[in-house]
Amino acid sequence: MTDDQRGLSRRSVLRGAAVGGLATATSLGGVGVAAAADMYRIRLDQPRQTLWGLGFEIQSDSIGSGSSGLPASTSSVPFDLTAAERDRLVEQMLKVRPDRGFRYCRLALGLYLRGTNAAGTQMTERFSGQAAGLASLIADANIEGVSAEYWSPAPAWKSNNSFIGGTLRATDGTFLDQFTSALATDVRYLRDHGIPVRMWGLQNEPEYSTSYSSCTYTDELYHQTFRRAAPKIHAIDPSIIVTADSSNGWSGKGSAQILADPTTLAQVDAWTYHRIGYDSNYQIDHDFVGPARGKTVFNNEFEYLDNNLRCVNTAQSIMNWMTFQSAPTWFWLHALKPTTNSESPGYGLGYWRPPSDTDFSRFPDIAPGHWVFNDANWNAVAGFVRFMPWDSRRIQVDEPAVLKDQRIMAWTTPQGKPVFAVTNRSTTQSFSYTVDTSTSSGFSGFRYGPTTNTQPLGSKPGPVLNITVPADSIEFWVRN
Repeated sequence: MTDDQRGLSRRSVLRGAAVGGLATATSLGGVGVAAAADMYRIRLDQPRQTLWGLGFEIQSDSIGSGSSGLPASTSSVPFDLTAAERDRLVEQMLKVRPDRGFRYCRLALGLYLRGTNAAGTQMTERFSGQAAGLASLIADANIEGVSAEYWSPAPAWKSNNSFIGGTLRATDGTFLDQFTSALATDVRYLRDHGIPVRMWGLQNEPEYSTSYSSCTYTDELYHQTFRRAAPKIHAIDPSIIVTADSSNGWSGKGSAQILADPTTLAQVDAWTYHRIGYDSNYQIDHDFVGPARGKTVFNNEFEYLDNNLRCVNTAQSIMNWMTFQSAPTWFWLHALKPTTNSESPGYGLGYWRPPSDTDFSRFPDIAPGHWVFNDANWNAVAGFVRFMPWDSRRIQVDEPAVLKDQRIMAWTTPQGKPVFAVTNRSTTQSFSYTVDTSTSSGFSGFRYGPTTNTQPLGSKPGPVLNITVPADSIEFWVRN
């Protein structure tokens, strides 16, 4: 299997036109249809970037309610779940498909994996079985591996000897060489404990000091640390996708210095962004690709800080990152969040009740050690996990106009089966699409929305499908 097929080529340039002009007529796959002014046309002759698959984050240790503080007690997935509920999490959320669903699990080092060795210089599990439990979950869910990223390095490297706040305790070359060698050792620890590392990031949001695990960097400190660390990570495994800067990509901390340093820039595999809870229009109105110097760009954290959930907007965030920014992947923040935390509605695809939570005034129907879906978030993501297998290929769609509340994206699976998604973000009116699929085969539809999941819509014959999407809905149409 080639690097392009696996979506793991570190230096591949993932480009693709966002929206092309509407053709007046075409003949694709032996099917010709005259263009209509209001027709969407799937261009099977114009493949775009490889779509690696989606990612999620796992809360494998505790964080204070409102994302404040690091409790001494543990509150974690999968360890708080009963054996049956752990297996249900694998089958109903993480894997979904009979073969494999999510591809990546984001692992917050120094936060949700924050044990240390006696010297406080290396990251380890904080309680017995934590690493083994994560490894087992990843294997059983057929997840390819983790996106390992630091919220804070081990405290001995910090100016305040703490996971919370502070910066690195020194900036000279000797210190940074020792520090970055320790980061590489952390990667080896994960691999030695059965946790494959597929992505790696130096620091989550390096500009912010927070009330939970964090570490701030100046531009030059980030540059000097990254230029030493990235080659050591690639030396462990050249296919590990090394990302920068994890907040603002090519305009983030140290990025100007990295862009001016060709040797270090060559070590950047992707620029990552946090456009948390943003209106999906943002990906239409802004250019993340142009200044990226041919590097991949993608959003590796998405949630709603205000707990104001917007199901269709989330689906459109996925679609617009991939359509307008040629992103190969997209990450939701958490699989499950605990019933004890105020931020959980906006952060989780589901909720679980830790065994220690005896306050049933919130989420009264969740038993200890059990979990439920957070429908408005999960239903926005579920269709992509189910109908967009790893290494699908995005396909150009010619649109009569780029509408911001009604979006379309098409792809082919690795087996060549065309699939497309359409949305209607209006909360009051339905919207009708006329889609030339460029194939005479029939398509079967499935609907999602804030309270709807995998609702079957029957089959329609090709090549032209007339589809009316109700308000606040997402639909997936899969070739029979």
